Amino acid sequence: QVQLVESGGGLVQAGGSVRLSCAASGRTFSIYPMAWFRQAPGKERDIVATINRNGGSPYYSDSVEGRFTISRDNDKNTVYLQMDSLRPGDAAVYYCAGDSRGWEGIFRGSYNYWGQGTQVTVSS
Repeated sequence: QVQLVESGGGLVQAGGSVRLSCAASGRTFSIYPMAWFRQAPGKERDIVATINRNGGSPYYSDSVEGRFTISRDNDKNTVYLQMDSLRPGDAAVYYCAGDSRGWEGIFRGSYNYWGQGTQVTVSS
């Protein structure tokens, strides 16, 4: 059984940077593809970035490409999302997700483990 806990969210000014962390429990974390999603009020929960079990093949949505970086440290059971050049449109609750089946994807239904979310607010 895997538990995911996000941290690092908060208030940041436009143009600033934040690094989110997702700490995972469970011995099988290292084989899980991982992802970050985000959900703004009244909006759907959308993909932000994905990474494979070895820390390679990152994927980014068009809106964050070139500004965000996903990474993982399997020895620490942690996945990260470095967010740079933040915009007001980036404000959302950010969720960490993993798939024990190894089905890396860009849709919510592709992931069967989820964190509770961490709020990122961007002021202008």
